[in-house]
Amino acid sequence: MKIKEIILFTANIQKQKQFYQNVLEFELILDLKEKISFKTGASILSFQHDKKAVNASHFAFNIPSNQEQDALLWLQKRVQILPYGHDLISNFTSWNAKAVYFYDSDNNIVEFIARKNLEINSHTSFASKSILSISEIGIVTTNIETVYNSINNMKNIPVFSGNLMRFCALGNDEGLFILINKTLKKWYPTQEEAFTSNFIVRGDYNFSFENGEIKELL
Repeated sequence: MKIKEIILFTANIQKQKQFYQNVLEFELILDLKEKISFKTGASILSFQHDKKAVNASHFAFNIPSNQEQDALLWLQKRVQILPYGHDLISNFTSWNAKAVYFYDSDNNIVEFIARKNLEINSHTSFASKSILSISEIGIVTTNIETVYNSINNMKNIPVFSGNLMRFCALGNDEGLFILINKTLKKWYPTQEEAFTSNFIVRGDYNFSFENGEIKELL
């Protein structure tokens, strides 16, 4: 499943611009007062201004399958890593993947994940241009089954991991919707409470998630 663009909402668009352009060195491709966009491999990460307070989100980027350690070293020069216990790199054996986590300036939990099953290796020094694509967007709800049905009704989508009660990842190694029941599960790796946050996604599936509801974009 390909995610071509995610649009998140922010009350601090200039802080997000400074973080992604100057700290992470992402390529800025749209710079408007109300919206900014960055090229992230085959995807686009965008932020739309919203004057209201915005709940934090979780999203992830696929990186080369062999570069989780290189990505960690690169990130440590720029951000504070979010560990899981004493581990700076999380090892997801059932997914055959390793990941590194950090906050952006809105306290969104951002993840760089090296999925071994993709078998996309790189032998050049890791940099922001090493990012392959956006690979995950978190969807926080109180009813995973309802959200799953809304997405699956647009076009059949496989369950990659989990179930319809507590946690369910939909899609494949290229792209995943991460559905969590906020009454039963907290964000990994910080174990902080997950709140529903609005976003727009474009790609193989096109929809907005607003106030807990999926609305297909035609």
